Amino acid sequence: MKEILNFINGEFISTGVTFNKYSPINNSIIAKVHAAGKEEVDAAVEAAKSAMKGIWANFTISKRIELLYAVADKIIKRFDEFLHAECADTGKPYQLASTFDIPYSAANFKTFADIVKITPTECFETPTPDGRGAINYSIRRPVGVIGVVCPWNLPLLLLSWKVGPALACGNTVIVKPSEITPQTATLLGEIMNEVGMPKGVYNVVHGSGCNSAGEFVTNHPDIDAITFVGGPQTGSTIMKAAANGVKSVSMEMGGKNPSIIFSDCDFLAAIEGTMRSIYINCGQVCLCTERIYVERPIYDQFVKAMKEKTEALKIGVPENDITDMGPLVSLEHQQKVLSYYQKAKDLGATVVTGGGIPQMPGKLADGAWIEPTLWTGLDDHSVIAREEIFGPCALIQPFDTEEEVINRANDTKYGLACSLWTKDLQKAHRVSTQINAGMIWVNSWFLRDFRTPFGGSKESRIGREGGIHLLDFYTELRNICIKL
Repeated sequence: MKEILNFINGEFISTGVTFNKYSPINNSIIAKVHAAGKEEVDAAVEAAKSAMKGIWANFTISKRIELLYAVADKIIKRFDEFLHAECADTGKPYQLASTFDIPYSAANFKTFADIVKITPTECFETPTPDGRGAINYSIRRPVGVIGVVCPWNLPLLLLSWKVGPALACGNTVIVKPSEITPQTATLLGEIMNEVGMPKGVYNVVHGSGCNSAGEFVTNHPDIDAITFVGGPQTGSTIMKAAANGVKSVSMEMGGKNPSIIFSDCDFLAAIEGTMRSIYINCGQVCLCTERIYVERPIYDQFVKAMKEKTEALKIGVPENDITDMGPLVSLEHQQKVLSYYQKAKDLGATVVTGGGIPQMPGKLADGAWIEPTLWTGLDDHSVIAREEIFGPCALIQPFDTEEEVINRANDTKYGLACSLWTKDLQKAHRVSTQINAGMIWVNSWFLRDFRTPFGGSKESRIGREGGIHLLDFYTELRNICIKL
């Protein structure tokens, strides 16, 4: 039986207290994970603090960048190991992880290293009464020890999205991966040792949230900042913990993202883009679309086309090249998504397609499989239209006017992302400026440039990351004034 250990001060640490890691494919036990207690978290924080004061503090930006480039290269060199670990934990198709999760994770380390390398600082000449003047200039310094609380949907990608900039800016990190997807964070510890990362710079502690590693990390008095991706409820708990000691926080907490399909769109492009935005990673991406508003003249045509495309999706095991969609990440999450499927039926939704569990052969029947699902016939006040489900499903509704659809799209507690489909550039800009979301795509979805800000509005966010915006969280500005 494979064992997943904690990684503390450059060493792999067993604790004797383990929990099972189950396969989402067939619910078999695929690993024993060693849970970190308070003692292990304290040791990790102490190691991170020592590294901050020791050799890591004396590393130049160039040296840090060299190491992060080496990390990226090693991930690619050990591509298959990361691929198998990621897909074993999540159940996602190899073709998705091999073209998205693994290469983009490696790229994150290089991209954010480059951004930190080229970012300028300020310098001002300041007049003084004696005429001699002064110079004011700013420098950036690392915040300190960063607690990185990772989600289970994109384990390696979102870990690298946080760890890459944190290390590039000179911080040290305590990573708490999801207990559901622990493998790639641990495997990355091997990479850190291989490239010569100083001990204590990168640490991994395993466990769940309450009275476990998650709580011990977020409540630790010597952790200087916390970055988190997950749900609003957990985010609220972390916020309360961060208030004790006034820690900086950066949070992305999900969305109920709309897609607006105007009748003048490129119809085939809108169908393909919307399909991807609903079903990629089995709908388990914070940016996925769960609300679709279609202008009435093309509504029936759109629903019909989406039904045909959805029913053509191939559900299967990760290693099959024709697999479009794997299982959900766990049986627990499957039950959550199924509860919404039942709520939709109870509310009188029209089930366009799906709505249950697909029949799978043999032991696969024990996995966390789910049918891709579309509904019509519910209004904007239903729980299906208002609550984030985080599965491969969406509610399709018609609209008549631009003003109407803007108001309906904005009628949510979330504000992470939105996609618009229209050939009218003026309309695209006009509507985009009125959508209360942090990221708006026009005639595309999930077209990301890492130099741009990432984040949302309302309950979807606190702060921005990506590009130079990462510096606002991972560094502190100091102003130095020199009297001449």
